Amino acid sequence: MAGNTFGTLFTFTSFGESHGPAIGCVIDGCPPGLSLHSEDFSIDLGRRATGRSRHTSQRHESDSVEILSGVYQGRTTGTPIALLIRNTDARSGDYSNLLDRFRPGHADYTYWQKYGIRDPHGGGRASARETTMRVAAGVVAKKWLFKHHGICIRGCMTQLGSLRPDRFDWDEVENNSFFWPDPGQIQKLETYMNALRKSGDSVGARLRVVAEGVPPGWGEPVYGKLDAELAAALMSINAVKGVGIGDGFDVIEQSGSIHRDEMTPQGFLSNHAGGILGGISTGQAITASIALKPTSSLRLPARSVDLNGHPVDVVSKGRHDPCVGIRATPITEAMMALVLIDQALRHRAQCGDVPPVSPRIAADAGLDTPSE
Repeated sequence: MAGNTFGTLFTFTSFGESHGPAIGCVIDGCPPGLSLHSEDFSIDLGRRATGRSRHTSQRHESDSVEILSGVYQGRTTGTPIALLIRNTDARSGDYSNLLDRFRPGHADYTYWQKYGIRDPHGGGRASARETTMRVAAGVVAKKWLFKHHGICIRGCMTQLGSLRPDRFDWDEVENNSFFWPDPGQIQKLETYMNALRKSGDSVGARLRVVAEGVPPGWGEPVYGKLDAELAAALMSINAVKGVGIGDGFDVIEQSGSIHRDEMTPQGFLSNHAGGILGGISTGQAITASIALKPTSSLRLPARSVDLNGHPVDVVSKGRHDPCVGIRATPITEAMMALVLIDQALRHRAQCGDVPPVSPRIAADAGLDTPSE
């Protein structure tokens, strides 16, 4: 099975299945000397974890990270870093009724067509459980980016179904389980999700991710464009069906005189481009958004076919998220970090001898008010 390695100079390869004994990853290309301990992973893995609220899957995993290699006396050595997380709360029996049939909206059918064999327990390799290791690798990337460039990456949810924030406050995002920027709407979200869970249905979401402090000059001009690689990374997250850079699809209704980010000696006057021009960072905040589809695993019966092509009804009995977007914020942050550290190392390799050039302008206008 190819396609499990991400990155060019800073790479990570993940392995494992949702209901296997463990999941893990190997990070290669991490520069030496970075402080790294098992406890460094606990915050972001806790933010991603299931069971964080009653509105997510009630699977409870400890997500304790074992560092198997690449770290000596608390510092990275420059050799491959192997990370392992053991699965402790898998319930494979929940999927016994799906051994001979395909769940609509899932990768069951496409995996069967590609490989002629599949692991039906919890989706196997296609499960969102795999994103745990993306977050773990993202922790390493975030630490290096902050240490060497002061880069801060943060995300939030900006739409749940038809609900959108009435106001935006970054300081409130980590104070609720929705990663929602408007504290006055939390009870409304709770009521909405309670009704959704009772109905047995699901809903989609929109998330926003921002990286502040990225220097100008990162990215390649044609095939290694920063925005192209960021879009591909975000699209690789389970259930993502749309990616926007900067204003994203809102640019359709904008005029050129509005969209172009005018410059003054004091800085840019706006950031509609999301901090990237010609595939290269401008020094402004890098901004992106993703759209996640509704969960397809439902207790509501759905029509499908079995392995012999006969019509069947499918009912999902496992523990599933009625909205996968609720715990996707740390995953989007991780993928942003993994793209940026890889681009940083590539830029250093080719252009590390380029002296500082002027002018450098990087004022951000409207950063705290997402356009979507």
